[in-house]
Amino acid sequence: MQRTTNNKRSLVTHITLDNKVTTLINVFVVANAEAQDQLMELLEEATEKVMKHLPGFISANIHRSLDGTHVVNYAQWRDKESFENMLKNVEAKKHMEKAFELSQPTPHLYEVVSIYHA
Repeated sequence: MQRTTNNKRSLVTHITLDNKVTTLINVFVVANAEAQDQLMELLEEATEKVMKHLPGFISANIHRSLDGTHVVNYAQWRDKESFENMLKNVEAKKHMEKAFELSQPTPHLYEVVSIYHA
């Protein structure tokens, strides 16, 4: 199943050296494919209902491993402060707590250092 959600704003995921955004890469380890599906639905709901409406949100890209054991959220925020403010949001916290119940997440913030193309 392919899901695409277009935001009303013109902000989309761009990976460039001059795009000074803060990138969250969160790798979630799940027990099985059923937990993977549940987590993906939770992340999609959280993004639709909460995250995309918060100041500084740019995009979220949710990936699932083919073996059913991982989910990765690649999200871009305007800056670290916007991301940190999201962590204080009551509704966002509710979704994050549920995600922690379904998985073992390892969230980290990143910046782009280099890009290579074929």
